[in-house]
Amino acid sequence: MNRTAVAVAAVALAAITGVGAARAAPAGDVEAPSACRPANHLAKITRDRASSGHVHFRVTLTAPKGYAPCKLVGSPTDVAFANHGSPLDVRVGRYGGQTTVVTFGPGHPVHFVICVPNNGHGTPTDETSFTLRAPAGEIPGTSVAEGHFEVTTGTAIGPIRPGA
Repeated sequence: MNRTAVAVAAVALAAITGVGAARAAPAGDVEAPSACRPANHLAKITRDRASSGHVHFRVTLTAPKGYAPCKLVGSPTDVAFANHGSPLDVRVGRYGGQTTVVTFGPGHPVHFVICVPNNGHGTPTDETSFTLRAPAGEIPGTSVAEGHFEVTTGTAIGPIRPGA
């Protein structure tokens, strides 16, 4: 057998047995995807306690096991509402402190509140979409939450807070 044939046979044997080849990292060393990405969490809207002159709706975000915790801050941006798929033309404001950093991930749900003036002019709504914010800026993508609620002129979004 000539030297070229021996070299080719040695390379082929090394490829088959894995000798000299890079090995994949064990599953424990793989970084889990961030719970903050829209595809990696669930969001649900429920009625919350009312305050003087306002109706409150809580948007709770939860992350299933297998996702990495992440940091969120302030009120979501790019908030939009829809009812049965039809967009509603309601602009929203923000209220509350916008600098508190909150940890979100499996076992650490978070929420924000949609504060709606109780003026008798609420429009039925069943969906909101929004962009979450991290301390370094907006998180790419749009999150969506569903549930029965209402919105009207003067609706405001509170900051992300820990807990369900």
